[in-house]
Amino acid sequence: MSSKKKGDVLVQYRVQFGKSDEAISGPDDADVVVRIASKDAAADPSLAFMQGKLKAEGSTGALFKVLISGEAASEISRLASRP
Repeated sequence: MSSKKKGDVLVQYRVQFGKSDEAISGPDDADVVVRIASKDAAADPSLAFMQGKLKAEGSTGALFKVLISGEAASEISRLASRP
């Protein structure tokens, strides 16, 4: 189990490249799991969420926190640009 301070948000990011091919970052016991297809990863994550292209399971508050902070955009971009 991951340790976290009060107010910290644990997020697992999943960028899907194919049916059974995805890049994953973050703990299995995350507050929220964020999924997006690699073809949509270049879009702004907030916009992608509103368009239904970015899916999230778990705490909506945690999702909004990482969308506002820019953490989601940074991590999704990093995962989508895998070699």
